[in-house]
Amino acid sequence: MGTLDGKVAVITGAGRGIGREEALLFAREGARVVVNDLGVAMDGAGSDAGVAAQLVEEIRGQGAGAIAHTEDVSEPEGAGSLIKLALDTWGRLDVVVNNAGVLRDRMIFNMSIEEWDTVIKVHLRGHFLITREACRHWKAQAAAGEPAAGRIINTSSTSGLLGSAGQANYGAAKAGIAAFTQIVAIEMRRYGVTVNAIAPGARTRLTEKAYGQATSQPATFDHLAPEHVAVLVAYLAGDKASHITGQVFRIRGGLVQLYEGWKPIAAQQKGGPWTVSEMAAVVDQLFIGRPTIYDPPSVIEEGLFKD
Repeated sequence: MGTLDGKVAVITGAGRGIGREEALLFAREGARVVVNDLGVAMDGAGSDAGVAAQLVEEIRGQGAGAIAHTEDVSEPEGAGSLIKLALDTWGRLDVVVNNAGVLRDRMIFNMSIEEWDTVIKVHLRGHFLITREACRHWKAQAAAGEPAAGRIINTSSTSGLLGSAGQANYGAAKAGIAAFTQIVAIEMRRYGVTVNAIAPGARTRLTEKAYGQATSQPATFDHLAPEHVAVLVAYLAGDKASHITGQVFRIRGGLVQLYEGWKPIAAQQKGGPWTVSEMAAVVDQLFIGRPTIYDPPSVIEEGLFKD
C-alpha cells in the first residue's frame, strides 16, 4: 500500500528534473499520474511531445497508471484540457503539482519586455490557470455534498523568497507564487483543499549554472539530486498532510526549512501625521541594529543551515 493509493495527480513540467522525480515517486506510491510537459528548451522555445510520452511509458512499465498531456498550461485551453484529461481518464482529481517553468535570465537594464512576459506567463499565469480549474472542480464537488480533499503543491524558489541577481522576472514570479499559495489556501480551506508551496534546491536544467553539473560519486549523498525534493511533495499530497495549508517549505537534500513571509519587525508611531523633516529620524529608529542594505544569505552554499 502506497501513501497515495487510488489518488489521481496532475503534474506540470513533469518530463524532466524535479517534475519527473515527482511523477515517478507518485506512481510508486500508488497514484495515477497525468504527465504534462511541452518538451521545450530552457527558454521556452520549441516543443517535443516525446518527453512526456517517454516518462509515461516508463511509469506504465512499472505497472502504474499514467497518461501524457502536451498542451500549454499557461493558456486557458491547455489548463482546462489538463484537468479534463484527468477526470475523463480516471473520474477523479486529487492532487495538482504546479511545476512547469522557463528561464530568461537577464540583468534588469538589459531585460526585454518579451523576456519579462514569457517568464511571468509560464510560471505565475500557469500556476493560476491550473489552480483555478482544479478549485472550480473541487468547489463544485463540495457543493454536491461530496467530500473534497484536494491537494495543491506549487513551486516557488529562493530566487523570489530571498532574491537572485539577474532573475527579476523569475524571482518576481516565484515570490508571486508564494503569495498566491497563501491566498488560495485561505479561500479553499472551507472546501477541504490544502495549498502549499516548495522552494526546491536541486540540480536541474534550470539550475546547472548555479549548482554545476552532476558528478559521478555513487558512494556519497548527492544533496542536489531532484528525487529528494519529490519526497516532500509526495507527503504534502497525502492524507497525513491534511492539517497543513498556506505554508512555504525549502527542501534541499537532507535539509527541510519552513519559510515565513513578510511581517513587521520594527515600528514607530505617534498620534498624528509625520512630516518629511521628521521621517529621517523615524526611519533611522526602525533600522537600529539592522542593516539598511539588503544582502540575502547564500542559497548556494547554505551558509546559515547545515544539511
